[in-house]
Amino acid sequence: QDYFTDENRVLKRDPHQDYHLEYAMENSTHTILAFSRELHTCDTNDKSITESTVRVIWAYHHKDMGEAGQNYHGSNRGTKSLRLLNPEKEEVLSASLPHFDLTNKDVPVPDKDTTYWCQMFKIPVQHEKHHVTKIEPLIQKGHENLVHHILLYQCSSNLNDSVLDYGHECYHPNMPDSFLTCETVIFAWAIGGEGFTYPPHVGLSIGTAADPQFVLMEVHYDNPSYTEGLIDNSGLRLIYTPVIRKYDAGVIEAGLWVSLFHNIPPGMPEFVSEGHCTLECLEEALGAERPAGIHVFAVLLHAHLAGRAIRMRHFHNGEEQKLLAYDDEFDFNFQEFQYLKEERTILPGDNLITECHYSTVDRIRMTWVRQVLM
Repeated sequence: QDYFTDENRVLKRDPHQDYHLEYAMENSTHTILAFSRELHTCDTNDKSITESTVRVIWAYHHKDMGEAGQNYHGSNRGTKSLRLLNPEKEEVLSASLPHFDLTNKDVPVPDKDTTYWCQMFKIPVQHEKHHVTKIEPLIQKGHENLVHHILLYQCSSNLNDSVLDYGHECYHPNMPDSFLTCETVIFAWAIGGEGFTYPPHVGLSIGTAADPQFVLMEVHYDNPSYTEGLIDNSGLRLIYTPVIRKYDAGVIEAGLWVSLFHNIPPGMPEFVSEGHCTLECLEEALGAERPAGIHVFAVLLHAHLAGRAIRMRHFHNGEEQKLLAYDDEFDFNFQEFQYLKEERTILPGDNLITECHYSTVDRIRMTWVRQVLM
């Protein structure tokens, strides 16, 4: 049945029954219910379903609901963030495809709030073009809340194998000079996300002289409890194929980088920051190499704990287009790629604006932020 709660969390039967049971099955271990509902019901007791993140709250009791009403569920309850309208990905049977892993080896995570750890790797696929079709996170069991995000950078091809010997804390005065040659992001993963599957006609190119031979993996460790003695072995798995796809994949970044000029005052119920990728920027970046533009097929919206909503705005010839991507219910612990229903073309001379909404009502000090869209 269709129920809702009031401000005191009391469950009440909705006079407008907008949910419809499609299928039900029960055996000795499982009860399965499939139901449907309009995205927008015009019922004030129903929440509209959009492309934003939805928090699904679930609870159950081992006995059926009686005439007196529902039974209290006790500890049989929980929540899960989902993006219900995210298009389904076409899965490639990756079990039959070769892969290689880029993982840290016994990295000691310091007992401090934030650590960025960098490790250089050499791509094992050489001399012949291949396409990466899927990238999966390999998060060490128990470290799901410790590993906040992972970035993979392409490095200079003039390096040699000596750079593979050790990792180091990123952005540190004593970090190896070779790290400074790694500037182009080729993949990004963030907390709560699953593996990323490229569309059937697109792949990340590896194996040629123009492709990355050395990559830098940056892992952001989030340790707000200052836990001591943590050792991590997380990383990424890259699944690839010798069957070449039509297009090579890349990454475009837009937003605001770390800057002393970007800060959020404390005690703000809402504060908006904008990062502008101007028409001059995209003209310079795309005009010579990509005059026909680039095609966006997926977006990763990224923010930290103060983030509440993110919108990626797109302008062409001075006119605003449909939002490229958005999440008005951003969940820090569920940063998943959004697969676009239709690819969007970004042309030289277009504008992109990353609009980030924050809340700092529970903070008493200034907040400095890094937010990026990739």
